[in-house]
Amino acid sequence: MQSDHGMFRIASLAVVFCASCNALGAEAQSFPNRPLRFIVGFAPGGSTDIIARLISQKLTEALQQPVVVENRTGANGNIAAEATAKAPPDGHTMLVAANGLTINPSLYKQIAYNPVRDFSPITQIAFIPNVLVVHPSLPVKTVKEFIGLARARPGQLTHGSSGTGSPGHLAGEVFKIMTHVQFLHVAYKSSGQALIDLLAGNLQLAFPTTFAGMPQIKAGRVRAVGVTSLKRSRSLPDTPTIDESGVRGYEVVGFYGILAPAGVPQEIVARLNREIVKALRSPDMRERLLRDGAEPVASTSEEFRAYIAADVGKWAKVIKTAGIRFEP
Repeated sequence: MQSDHGMFRIASLAVVFCASCNALGAEAQSFPNRPLRFIVGFAPGGSTDIIARLISQKLTEALQQPVVVENRTGANGNIAAEATAKAPPDGHTMLVAANGLTINPSLYKQIAYNPVRDFSPITQIAFIPNVLVVHPSLPVKTVKEFIGLARARPGQLTHGSSGTGSPGHLAGEVFKIMTHVQFLHVAYKSSGQALIDLLAGNLQLAFPTTFAGMPQIKAGRVRAVGVTSLKRSRSLPDTPTIDESGVRGYEVVGFYGILAPAGVPQEIVARLNREIVKALRSPDMRERLLRDGAEPVASTSEEFRAYIAADVGKWAKVIKTAGIRFEP
């Protein structure tokens, strides 16, 4: 038979538990009770920043609270991710993330967050493919022709990207692994700088995002050879995928997504997901994303969590196989 002391302890714990539940319930019901923050790890005017500002406008209207975009640049998004992971888990601070979130754990020796453990995923906004483009002087129009030329001139073609470990760099590394060709990678500080050198003929190829590459493709300044997604991009419907061009299974896509710190009450996660998904499915948002080369997703929180975990594993294998070393 339990002692009076034991019964008192059980009753006390029950009271504490109920009080905690009531506090969480009250917090969820009063959310949001002040302005919200979208933290972006990249400079104003870039694709991640533009998408964050578009969604912030929609969410401001839906939640009747201002959603402020805060740019914390540096370390390929690490500074912004760390700041979000350490923020109070009340749903008022969120990270608008891109590929760096899942690439950086394998690229940097040390980072101060775990992309799976330290966040409450809200939704994947969209995915965005890259596109293999070449200088018009290069005598190739198809992936097959490009592979043939690269094999005939091993290590002589130069590939520009926005930096070591960037999506444009890794797209090229996956291509080399799967086709057994060799070309020389040149790291720039931005995709714009790499494209400028490509236009000048100082580079022969690049793998920009469709967002960055489309203006030059449409102007005829570079030639699109293959898209890196498994399905053709609605932004470049006449450009075949690298997969359908014979490199079966080739897929490299970037993503945009929204995450909150780990520990945010599930009711708040569900509400944020509901409102942001509603915004993403509005005709004007879908049209804008597609115009910029992004394919809308609007996933559940659970689907986005699974995507992040799988993407971390994928890039860990690629970076190890390619022997990529990042020296900040």
